[in-house]
Amino acid sequence: MHVMLLSYCVLGLLIPSPCFTAPTFIPEVESSPSTEPQVDLKLATEYLQQYYNLQKEPLGRIKRSGPSFTSKVKDMQVFFGLNATGVLDSETLEVMRSPRCGVPDVEEYSHIQGTRWNKNVITYSIGKYTRDLPRSTVDSLVESAFNVWARASGLTFVRLQARNADIMVKFVTYDHGDMYPFDGPRGTLAHAFGPGVGIGGDTHFDDNEHWTAGSTGFNLFVVAAHEFGHALGLKHSRNPGSLMYPTYKSSHPTNLLSSEDVANINALYSPVRGRGYDWSSQYNPWLTGSLFPRLTQNKCAPDLIFDAVSTLGDATFFFRERYLWIKHNKHYDIKEGPITNFMPKIETSIDAAFWVPRRSTAYLIHESMFWTVKGSLVKGKPRSLKHFGFPAWVQDINAAVHLTKTGRTLFFIHDIYWSYNENRRVMDFGYPKYISEDFPGINMTISAAVHKEGFIYFFVGPQVYQYDYTHKHVVGVEKANSWLGC
Repeated sequence: MHVMLLSYCVLGLLIPSPCFTAPTFIPEVESSPSTEPQVDLKLATEYLQQYYNLQKEPLGRIKRSGPSFTSKVKDMQVFFGLNATGVLDSETLEVMRSPRCGVPDVEEYSHIQGTRWNKNVITYSIGKYTRDLPRSTVDSLVESAFNVWARASGLTFVRLQARNADIMVKFVTYDHGDMYPFDGPRGTLAHAFGPGVGIGGDTHFDDNEHWTAGSTGFNLFVVAAHEFGHALGLKHSRNPGSLMYPTYKSSHPTNLLSSEDVANINALYSPVRGRGYDWSSQYNPWLTGSLFPRLTQNKCAPDLIFDAVSTLGDATFFFRERYLWIKHNKHYDIKEGPITNFMPKIETSIDAAFWVPRRSTAYLIHESMFWTVKGSLVKGKPRSLKHFGFPAWVQDINAAVHLTKTGRTLFFIHDIYWSYNENRRVMDFGYPKYISEDFPGINMTISAAVHKEGFIYFFVGPQVYQYDYTHKHVVGVEKANSWLGC
């Protein structure tokens, strides 16, 4: 799939190239209103070529009054709400010198609008970091930039510690392998590619710039939020109050998004496109039938029992019947709705789930079949449990959990369990074994299990047991719904 570069951002000042020589562009009409006509003409020509599809002339000669040049100046003036004279007046040149993002404003770029991710759970990963800020600060600012869009839409962003996330974020300099090299300080600040496979969605920041969390230098939070808009498929806005307005502004309101930005992101990721629904609506037609008789599940019901629980990147997924809650590990906000809203291919309940970090892959099990979720995309069709080496009589799994330290995945069925070697991809010898013998204190059927911070958490009915796997004993018990903030 060919991926178009949606945002080749020039959020810094547009500076004439050092290799430019004065005779390259020769004005052939009346004198320029500027005191430096050659510099102004060069600036305007390069600006219009990059953002308004002005075609280069043979030998680089451009007529200031030529129909193509003049019409492109008018296009630019119209876009920015200037007096559309076609003349390079001081106001027009001031806008051209302003810091801005590098996505073309009109013409060639216009047909790209409408590209989108075909899912509502989008993964991201941070590769190389900037030298200007602590890693923890970069993590926080990038996460906050994604949350700007998450709060305004039905999108969920999950961070992975892997190289196969949907949106790869990294700080680089000069030529960095994508055919769009950076140009050093105060030139191009960042660029992002539109949704798609491979490099699609990837967002790069020039590490020769001075990145900050405040008003000096370039504010990473503001730039990243703008770029992620492009990575999600949005184009530039003519509204100066929009986050997607082309020119960079160092000061922004507390709420970065305008009503236009909110409308555009929801139009691109509408419930119909995602085969899901908008759970903010109290009268959603998707929920009027027998399939989803209630708008939401009561997460704080005292008898709430989860069918499956699994981490996926830096989020935890909780499955109940055909419903799903997604909780970011560092936040209290929770996304929720029918599973199909997040994973359109899965139209059943999930009985068990587990996550293998080194593969960035989750496995979701329903009865005798399972789906593979890579990053955040359901890959292919469901496969049989026989893939793991189960005998034919195994037709359902109660719970599953992967232990990173041992490289084993444990499958629990009633009062017995299996151990699967993920490295060799075979069942360990001597299984199944009795749960009560190897997990003292766990004497009831396990409904879900997850491994976090060195402990296995067994969900048994409406309770969850914190289990020390090394010392083989229960170290704590709490209500299952406490994991959802109840």
